[in-house]
Amino acid sequence: MKKFKLKNKFFYNNFIKTTGLSFVLIFAFSLLPPASNFITKNFFFEKSTLSNAGFNFDIIILQKSLEELRKSENIEQNKNQVYADIGLSTNDKDIEDAPRFTAVRITKLFKEEGYTLDDVRKKKIVNIGLSIARLPEEIKNFQNVKKKKDLFIQIVLPLILEENARIKFDRIKLFSILNKKYNSERDKKWLIQKLDQYAVKNNDLSTLKIRMDEVPVSLALAQAAKETGWGTSRFAQEGNALFGQWTWIGEGIKPSKADKDTTHKVAKFKILKSSVKAYLRNLNTHKSYSEFRKERAIQRDNDENLDSLLLANYLHKYAETGFDYVVIIKKIIQQNSLTDFDDVKILPTSLKLKKLI
Repeated sequence: MKKFKLKNKFFYNNFIKTTGLSFVLIFAFSLLPPASNFITKNFFFEKSTLSNAGFNFDIIILQKSLEELRKSENIEQNKNQVYADIGLSTNDKDIEDAPRFTAVRITKLFKEEGYTLDDVRKKKIVNIGLSIARLPEEIKNFQNVKKKKDLFIQIVLPLILEENARIKFDRIKLFSILNKKYNSERDKKWLIQKLDQYAVKNNDLSTLKIRMDEVPVSLALAQAAKETGWGTSRFAQEGNALFGQWTWIGEGIKPSKADKDTTHKVAKFKILKSSVKAYLRNLNTHKSYSEFRKERAIQRDNDENLDSLLLANYLHKYAETGFDYVVIIKKIIQQNSLTDFDDVKILPTSLKLKKLI
């Protein structure tokens, strides 16, 4: 009987220990999810942003080699490079004589090429060879609102698609270089050029990843429509300015309602394409749109698709009207079904662009 009691006591003690340990383990595992969320939220910024914009040891080494190359060849960061390739009216001689067609001629050209918005919505492709340099003057006199809107979209759409395609091509090249174990001097000089072009300091390649990206077509179309009154504004007609960007240097158009003491003007361009390029560079470099770029990077990592309605929330600094401006942009996108054009591809005109299709 005594032996039996010892066995029961041994069994009882082990049962108590096992049960206690089980409760401890269950409690510990129950704390893992909230603890993980707390750590992720407070110490890792945004997980999705990190995977897109983060850097590894190889990139750190590459950044140092870029710094060494700058020093050896005396390549200083040039602030003027941000808009050097835009083709502003002050230095773009090749396009000075770009013709201005009438609305009738443009409409006829589009009809001959079978270019209609209904067709684009179905086939999801646009020929960027149908590039129009200037808006027709007659668009101001269109009584039919739908006809005016459609013509405006037909003119601006190929320009946005082409510039987005160029950015996409550069982005593919950027990631290709960053994934290499060894980079040529030519690759490094290209990176330096792009770092300056996107106003990135300290050779920060993580920042370049975030800045070198497209803007949703629907968002760009909506902003162009708002800033120009669907192509009827003085800035659009006289200066090919589709996005109302301000400038304090160079050639521009003084707003008629501006105070006498104001020194800013609306930037003037030789052709519409230059205005589109400047707009994309503006959103991709200016500090006012850093939150816009952060949200875009998160969207990229989540599903690779950009949501213009969500991104519009981060453009309240684009206009003096703030969040009221955001509301208007969203309405223009929704009321005109502009998201139909977000997944439209381009009919390539070069081998480089064919690679993007």
